[in-house]
Amino acid sequence: MAKFISRINKEIMKVKTITCHEVYNHGASLQEYALLKYIESLGHEAETIHYKPYYLSNHFNLWNISNEKYEKNFILKWTYLALKLPGRLKSLKRKKNFDIFSENFIKSTNKLYKTNEDLLADLPEADAFVCGSDQIWNSFFQNGKDPAFYLDFVPDTKLKLSYAASFAIDKIADDLKDFVKEKVSRLDNISVRESSGKHILQDLGIHQVQQVLDPVFLLEPLHWEELCEDKLEDNYVFVYDCDSDPLIHRFVRKLQKDLNCKIVTVNNNIKYADKDYSLEGPKTFLSLVKNAEFVISNSFHAVAFSIIFQKQFTVFNRSEKINTRMRDVANLLKIPEVLVLDEKQVDDFDYTIDYESVQEILFPLIDSSKNYLKEALV
Repeated sequence: MAKFISRINKEIMKVKTITCHEVYNHGASLQEYALLKYIESLGHEAETIHYKPYYLSNHFNLWNISNEKYEKNFILKWTYLALKLPGRLKSLKRKKNFDIFSENFIKSTNKLYKTNEDLLADLPEADAFVCGSDQIWNSFFQNGKDPAFYLDFVPDTKLKLSYAASFAIDKIADDLKDFVKEKVSRLDNISVRESSGKHILQDLGIHQVQQVLDPVFLLEPLHWEELCEDKLEDNYVFVYDCDSDPLIHRFVRKLQKDLNCKIVTVNNNIKYADKDYSLEGPKTFLSLVKNAEFVISNSFHAVAFSIIFQKQFTVFNRSEKINTRMRDVANLLKIPEVLVLDEKQVDDFDYTIDYESVQEILFPLIDSSKNYLKEALV
């Protein structure tokens, strides 16, 4: 009862969010920024918790050994590091650009927390806590097994809610079901990003769950346009491919021939690109999507911003088991034809997205997502 009385007495609340923070990924940074920005637009004070568990803290570690066989042998270890070091030093430019974006646009707590126990021992000051968005509940990775991403550290006297939390997979392992049910059941308001996430929770007996859009849809397209860098290229196809997918390569070559344009990417594994912007930050990513002739990706947020900027695009499956994210948004907006799954679809692809029809579906979903946060944060 105490928490509800305190909420009635406070029009402006201090809100803390928790998500995959400083993981040097364009989508992760932009969704984190968007959620904070929208909560601020509601009149609240918003800040993300500077939470960096060990499994999300190894980015740009110059001395990391990813293979145990090298770690065990002194000569192999230092040979491995010597070969890796030039590329790792070069990649520090990416870290710098992302850090600049975070410093300028993502307000976070001064205190660094590394474990759920750290958070329990020194609770960040807030009236309400929001976990989300992104793949915070994806148990394919360690974050989906981390109690902190379910607000385990927050006492029952505080308001707790999820916003667009993503499992990113169709089902969770049996040995995790009790854990997830216990943690999610403590939340006062629950929302997930994918319909598959809603089904996972319903199968656990949790039915008061709302499906909402990713936070990037909460901000107006004009807001994102103002964040873009100046136009960087002319007449290009933007490729975002984390897996070096040969199907994507085949599609790119077909499209390049049809459009007579360059290939631009933000993935350093795409060796066939004319220009690689992998060392640049989120603002460059935004600009590259906004000004592309066509977007080809297996990234959820490349898809999301293609929709925001009304770009023609295709989306391919990831090699990891996290494909529900892209499939769900395509089905939600009734454009399943953008999903390309085999060589025949690559060769026969001839589909143009009708954005008037998309917007008729999208705008009510945006309003519903905004209303969820408005009503939950009271």
